[in-house]
Amino acid sequence: SVDEMDSVEPELKGPAEPSLVGGGADTVVGVVLEQQPSVEFDSPDSGLPSSRNYSVTSGILSSIDDGQSVCFEDGTEEESGPDLQRPDAEHTPKTKSLDSDASVTEESLCSQVERKAPAEESLSVCSAAYTIEMLDTVALNLHRIDKDVQRCDRNYWYFTGENLEKLRNIMCSYVWEHLDVGYVQGMCDLLAPLMVILHKDELAYSCFTHLMKRMSQNFPNGGAMDTHFANMRSLIQILDSELFELMHQNGDYTHFYFCYRWFLLDFKRELLYEDVFAVWEVIWAAKHISSEHFVLFIALAMVELYREIIRDNNMDFTDIIKFFNEMAEHHNAQEILQIARDLVCRVQTLIENK
Repeated sequence: SVDEMDSVEPELKGPAEPSLVGGGADTVVGVVLEQQPSVEFDSPDSGLPSSRNYSVTSGILSSIDDGQSVCFEDGTEEESGPDLQRPDAEHTPKTKSLDSDASVTEESLCSQVERKAPAEESLSVCSAAYTIEMLDTVALNLHRIDKDVQRCDRNYWYFTGENLEKLRNIMCSYVWEHLDVGYVQGMCDLLAPLMVILHKDELAYSCFTHLMKRMSQNFPNGGAMDTHFANMRSLIQILDSELFELMHQNGDYTHFYFCYRWFLLDFKRELLYEDVFAVWEVIWAAKHISSEHFVLFIALAMVELYREIIRDNNMDFTDIIKFFNEMAEHHNAQEILQIARDLVCRVQTLIENK
């Protein structure tokens, strides 16, 4: 009869199905967990999603342990809890739930495992992308940024606590996108004037990124600084051989190392803020008008402006470094720019008369 067949069917399926129902979800999730690596973010300041271990399946396990239902993407629910492990409760109200769970086929379980596979793959990709070396690099750069931000233009009215935080955020964003370059002391000095002028973080970030395409070559990873020194040596030999001989005799500082900060920051620390804006605009415009190496002529103009002082005091390398450090933010920017333009014209004339 039909009743007899119904009673026989649970007996035939009973020994096999409870292992799938009562322990099936735990077993499947357990297998996924054993294969599931957790991602560690060692640095709490790294700006990454978390600094603790994180597992995609931790939420699934907590639901199973609490006896709650676990929902999968297709809308099916997998019941779990102590009641599922009592196959003898055939005549209790939970029989219907047990019978309905017993109808879960191996195909549906396999499909559930397949749905967890992408999460496992994405987690393995994440752990591979964020290596320990990479996180250490980020942490080191953040430490350098934090030190420099607190010291950046402390005496200028614009850089209050709120704007210093904006400066830090923009700098961190740039370094995260350019870890191969990283942060080097002085980058905050290049970003600060852009923030004062533009007022918008996204514009300041965009302009700073473009500026760094040229300026990054002046930092230790680039090779432009040695080229600047060599060109300065050649220019002063041609345009002011007397001063060159004087510099050569007094300790030979014709290597022009005292110009390092000038080239590194486009004279930002040598001039007042209002003058920085004017000089930077001239440097950027000169690339399209007179010379893409106009920074060299500005540097030479600063030396020429104080030529008599250098000569009369018979300055050596130490003297000239001390002198220009004391003169920082006391230079006449317009006079320096005019001398630089005259020097460009002299070089152009020499080239034309060759």
